[in-house]
Amino acid sequence: MSKRLLLLGGSHAEIPLIQAAQSLGYFVITTGNARSGLGHAYADKNVFADFSDKQAMLELAKAEKVNAVCSGCNDFALLSTAYVCEKLGLPGHDCYETSLQVHHKDKYRALAEKLGIPTPRAISVRAKGQDCLLEFKDLLEQGILRYPIIVKPVDLTGGKGVHRADNAVDAVAAYVDAATRTREDHVVVEEFVTGSNHGFSCFLIDGKVAFYFADNEQYYLNRYLVSGANTPSTTSQRGLDLLKEYSERIASELKLVDGILHIQYIERDDGVPVIIEICRRPPGDLYIKFVKYATGVDYPKMLIAAECGMGTERHSERSEESRRVKPFLRHCVMTNRRGVVDDVEFVPEIQNNIVEKFLWFKKGEIVDDPLLYKAGIVFMQFESVEEMTDKTARMNELVKIRFKD
Repeated sequence: MSKRLLLLGGSHAEIPLIQAAQSLGYFVITTGNARSGLGHAYADKNVFADFSDKQAMLELAKAEKVNAVCSGCNDFALLSTAYVCEKLGLPGHDCYETSLQVHHKDKYRALAEKLGIPTPRAISVRAKGQDCLLEFKDLLEQGILRYPIIVKPVDLTGGKGVHRADNAVDAVAAYVDAATRTREDHVVVEEFVTGSNHGFSCFLIDGKVAFYFADNEQYYLNRYLVSGANTPSTTSQRGLDLLKEYSERIASELKLVDGILHIQYIERDDGVPVIIEICRRPPGDLYIKFVKYATGVDYPKMLIAAECGMGTERHSERSEESRRVKPFLRHCVMTNRRGVVDDVEFVPEIQNNIVEKFLWFKKGEIVDDPLLYKAGIVFMQFESVEEMTDKTARMNELVKIRFKD
């Protein structure tokens, strides 16, 4: 009988993980509440359940007699995965408490401050119970943080409940929204950091960065939801070396197991990277496939092998290779308006750049919320960084959702 793997997730983002696990000989079982997730069709079996319910996931893993549990591209999935593996003695993951330190924003801010890693100045604010709004207003009056500020749920990703506030009125509205969304009893309020937005994804072996990849992030209507990323990164080698050092500092402090550590950061004008988020699960929207296209490194298989405790290839330091990545773009097809979708249009200028289109829109479907709607993802390669930079800046004109009249 083949080995059995439970993957917490089943959206389009999990497809590379499912395929990698199958290539390693696993019978893959996906789970999640979203039955319409595109990834479920790629799996060998689906058992629909709430992957944020860690106890339910433990019972599911026992019932399916799995040999390994892997996280999808969601923080709740990662935390449940860590919990299940700890309870069942399965390898490939940090303990549950360590996972909380990485994935809850308030706990990571405290860790970064302890380790001397640049991170936004932040405070935790109570979000449940009587008089919590009054307490928040009192904190604003004390002027502990300088405007503009960012208010965030500690436990959510993808820009959910994240707002910038430039004054007290905006701050109260942001706090109320974040407080109603979080499952925890507090939110994070932090000072806004100016600079350019980037991602840094590395693979740890024995606490050292054995491979890394860096990108430049793009945003469209929603300023807190990444709509695209291109590479090579504009961050200097000094900045990348600092990110490697920070990653290894975190790994040493928390005794992280082998596997991915993904970072989102803002590069200040002085070139210093300020880390705003970290996680130990794959980013969404086929990011790990983007890494594979740009570098030739089978990132999905590396991550699955690590999470299954199969051992990791002893990669040599890849800094030279990381600087030689192909000019590449991962672009989420989005829109700035509501309407009834007819098609997605690609202008002739970019036809030769397209490596893969993964489109899931349906003709006739209605776009109610342009801040969140995606019609698909496109991967593109360019002849030069200059071409990549120019076309990335115009991408929302080069790839457009066409609406019915």
